[in-house]
Amino acid sequence: MSTNEPTLQDSNEMLRIRREKLASLKEDGRDPFLITSYPKTHSSKEISRRFEELEGSEVKVAGRIMSKRIMGKASFFHIADGEGKIQIYARRDVMGDEPYAEYKTFDIGDIVGVAGEVFRTNAGEISVKAHAVSLLCKSLTPLPEKWHGLRDTDLRYRQRYVDLIVNPDVKETFVVRSKIMKTIRDFMDGLGYIEVETPVLHGQAGGAAARPFITHHNTLDMDMYLRIATELHLKRLIVGGFEKVYEIGRIFRNEGMSIKHNPEFTTIEMYEAYTDYQGMMDLCENLFVYLAERLLPGTVLTYQGTGIELAKPWARMTMVEAVKKYTGADFAAAGGDEEARALAKSLGLEVLGSESRGVLLNEAFERFVEEKLIQPTFVCDYPVEVSPLAKRKADEPWLTERFELFIYAREMSNAFSELNDPDDQRERFAAQVAQRAAGDDEAHMMDEDFLCALEYGMPPTGGMGIGIDRMVMLFCDAPSIRDVLLFPTMKPKGQG
Repeated sequence: MSTNEPTLQDSNEMLRIRREKLASLKEDGRDPFLITSYPKTHSSKEISRRFEELEGSEVKVAGRIMSKRIMGKASFFHIADGEGKIQIYARRDVMGDEPYAEYKTFDIGDIVGVAGEVFRTNAGEISVKAHAVSLLCKSLTPLPEKWHGLRDTDLRYRQRYVDLIVNPDVKETFVVRSKIMKTIRDFMDGLGYIEVETPVLHGQAGGAAARPFITHHNTLDMDMYLRIATELHLKRLIVGGFEKVYEIGRIFRNEGMSIKHNPEFTTIEMYEAYTDYQGMMDLCENLFVYLAERLLPGTVLTYQGTGIELAKPWARMTMVEAVKKYTGADFAAAGGDEEARALAKSLGLEVLGSESRGVLLNEAFERFVEEKLIQPTFVCDYPVEVSPLAKRKADEPWLTERFELFIYAREMSNAFSELNDPDDQRERFAAQVAQRAAGDDEAHMMDEDFLCALEYGMPPTGGMGIGIDRMVMLFCDAPSIRDVLLFPTMKPKGQG
């Protein structure tokens, strides 16, 4: 067994010692938890950035002690604040005997305020020479040993607050996430879109093929669903006269978990009257390029060792073309469902005998094509069977005006020319209800109020949804969705 890892006995002893220090402080009337503020004047980054101006000046900084080197009458320690780290130089002859002795009892992890003078050490490190060090919060649990903390992914996800303390680079991911959210809003607002908020609690689930979370409203005595999409409410707003709307919000789906899936995630959905899926395709491409220009040194990013070129134009192909390109099978040329089934069998797909051409085309795409779409690629014209909310193509009514964007073999966005024919929509909902009755708990429900809205008339509309978490994964080179969620969903500790 490695002697570098603290034993349970060692850990319990450290906890006991810290509790005793706190008890002693309280007995002396110096309870750090009664302190309500500290007059901080500068951050670590500001001192480094303005060193020439601040050298020799008195400053007050605050942060968590991350390391200490005590050398008798003098010592060095580093504190971490919200922007970085800075070194503190403490001397007994400057601070005084008692304050210096008290400071020496402070532990790594304690949060302190430091008043002192900005200077540069002989080694060249910008530092603060402490005149006074005040304990602002006592850390009662020791931080994990650094390298252990870096390896323990379960601890990182389960206790993100610890992860942020011991792995400062992690914070940068969430800074970038915040920048992405702001930049998306700047882009959409600049195009004249209005940001709106729609309900999270729905009377029935709709807008996506997904299994919902179910809750119960006590006062109304009715089951309700956490939303699986914002789509149907946003399209109601288009009916109501808004011509450009978007919503960035949390979505909840009671489904499996993977490096690409978390039960709750963030999307942006946008709807624009008088455009179609081609307009949404241009908007999607322009949004990603807009982000790249503001977040990257160029238009190329590296994701998991693979270069991704975001410069326009991106590849565009229909689903029929994509399947034909990678398998040789042409489902458009199939004369009907029977010929499509024979074609699917030739590809090695399982065929039960009742599948339609559209269903088999989609299965062939998912099986043979998705994994090959590494560079940004729009795949267009999905079968109507898997696109219950998209408008049919006038010249090929078995297909719809729909696209999905794939980058690194992952779906990044989904868009339609929105179906606005209430009778067609009712028929498609009815087909979904039949699938649901047959056991498909991800199929759509009948939404009478949405059909009522369509009967009032919705103009030709283009709509699109983009997964924000996968977008952040891409720009931050994060292998798992858990790396870009501050508090990902975790199985309770001890359940394997």
